[in-house]
Amino acid sequence: MTTKKRTNPVIIAVLSFFSLACLIPFWLVMMVSFSDENEVLRSGYAFWPRKFSLVAYQYLLQDSEKIVRAYGVSIFVTIVGVFISLFVTSAMAYTMSRQDFPLKGSLSIYILVTMLFSGGLLPWYLVYTRLLHVQDTLLALIIPGLIGGFNVIIMRTFFTTSIPPSLIDSAQMDGAGEFRTYFSIILPLSLPVMATIGLFTTVSYWNDWFTSLVFIQNEKLYSLQYLLNKTLMNASFLQSIASKSYSSTAQVTQPLESIRMAMAMVAIAPLVLVFPFLQKYFVKGLTVGAVKG
Repeated sequence: MTTKKRTNPVIIAVLSFFSLACLIPFWLVMMVSFSDENEVLRSGYAFWPRKFSLVAYQYLLQDSEKIVRAYGVSIFVTIVGVFISLFVTSAMAYTMSRQDFPLKGSLSIYILVTMLFSGGLLPWYLVYTRLLHVQDTLLALIIPGLIGGFNVIIMRTFFTTSIPPSLIDSAQMDGAGEFRTYFSIILPLSLPVMATIGLFTTVSYWNDWFTSLVFIQNEKLYSLQYLLNKTLMNASFLQSIASKSYSSTAQVTQPLESIRMAMAMVAIAPLVLVFPFLQKYFVKGLTVGAVKG
């Protein structure tokens, strides 16, 4: 009869410390968002509001219709972008991992060059506006983040080291074509790397505001991050106007610090709510994706 091995208390203490270190900043941001602006400026940040206030959230809710619409844009762009990005990235990485692919070396060099050098902001802008004509469309928010050289290299390394070539040869001997092999064998065995790259891509799409700044002029297509950033800029402008119009002893007209923290809470809320449900699939992918010897 075997006894169950107990976890080292030191490991539990260390992991608990790091977990607490991750939660403390989140708690501080949330408390500042519920704090009165004057108290924040007078006494600094605190882990509990010295004076409770919802002014920051009330300021954001003045544009509640725009925020809800921006939520929808960001959610749609993130979901569609992640799925297309995973397909394109995994397809290219799988092609590069095949030993019988004649252009494997040339394609690898091309990917490496894109990681080291950039054409610059102006050519990047002209390609999407003059060649693809995607400005003021949702495609302008999806296409620029579809594929990254670093993600392709990670997936290619996974395919090369974790999927035996004999498995692919066996599938082809049984009559499976390239597409059947890719969709029925490669993708199910690639859940760990797909979950990892998918998580990175999700965060990248969700936090992107610069693409909206460059390509989007239609307010109905603003992403959440760009809308919140624009709201903060407007509040800063009004604050600067007020500071020039009144004496230095006048009350604060715009709760800038509280607004910053409230914006962070509004932006991060969907990821915080969704991640616990996705985590089990992420962990499951780490085990299901393993190839037994």
